[in-house]
Amino acid sequence: MEQNASTIENAIKGSLSIIEQDREREIISRRFGISGQKETLEQIGELLSITRERVRQLEKAILVRLRIGADEEQIPELGAAEKLIIRNLTELGRVARTSDLADRIYGHKATPVERAKLTFIGSISKSLTALDENDLYYPAIGIAEYGDAKTIHAKTDEIVAVIKDHGEPMTIEQLDNALNYEHPDHIKAIASISKLLASLNGLWGLAKWPTVNPRNIRDKIFVVLEAHKEPMHFSEIAKAISESNFRRKNVTVQAIHNELIKDSRFVLIGRGIYALSSWGYAKGTVADIITDILKKAGEPLTREEIVKRVLHARKVKETTVLLNLQNKQLFTKVDKDSYTLAK
Repeated sequence: MEQNASTIENAIKGSLSIIEQDREREIISRRFGISGQKETLEQIGELLSITRERVRQLEKAILVRLRIGADEEQIPELGAAEKLIIRNLTELGRVARTSDLADRIYGHKATPVERAKLTFIGSISKSLTALDENDLYYPAIGIAEYGDAKTIHAKTDEIVAVIKDHGEPMTIEQLDNALNYEHPDHIKAIASISKLLASLNGLWGLAKWPTVNPRNIRDKIFVVLEAHKEPMHFSEIAKAISESNFRRKNVTVQAIHNELIKDSRFVLIGRGIYALSSWGYAKGTVADIITDILKKAGEPLTREEIVKRVLHARKVKETTVLLNLQNKQLFTKVDKDSYTLAK
């Protein structure tokens, strides 16, 4: 990866070398943050004793000259950097968040300066498209022939709209069936640019949906249970979270247990075993469950049938069900082995 870093650095130096005035080189370096922290128009204006508007005008003019220079091949070092970036973008799906592209090229978690260097190259190269960050989109770089910033953002909005209409997270395969793209990787690449979307365990959904972007312990518990599709002991849930891809996954077993008790989405169905209420489980004691079963039946049920239905709703021992049936204030035995509700 040192060769990649050298290729990018040579392109930066070669580009800056065609800027004649030191002040203009400094403006570009500070605006993009290619030699330090990225600075605002106001900060640079104060440093150079010129107005904010003058800095903006100079920046625009310098970039125009750099793009012309790049187009006329006045920056020989730029070609190798373009090939490097395009090769990696092709493998990533033609467009990528600047952070993801930089991590891949540099072979480590890229620094802000390393990301800034790629943005700078993307901004002056006719072969690349640099996309600015705003409230809706992450900063990104794409292959120019794939579209300009407006086109790529429109494709991103289209994916967001499809997911919104679907109403729940979708796999890339589902999105591929709903959209017209050459390859599913292109959909994944475009989707990754949107700040309105998030992904988890192969599913893409709105960032506000906890199933793809769990923000607290309760949401993470929900995601774990839904993925497991079966009731789990709270200690198993804690272990699953610690082994997950969640951003923050350092949780204690006690913290998990506390959150399970507080949230109505989770139902205790056995000793420390929890299920999702959306699976049809309801809160209550074993006696409550028997009562509900008999109410719904509208007629006496055999002991075996009651046990069967209770065990479907609770992870308890059969003897626990039989003991609860002996509560004469709640249940009445109508024959040898059938029960109904007490009057």
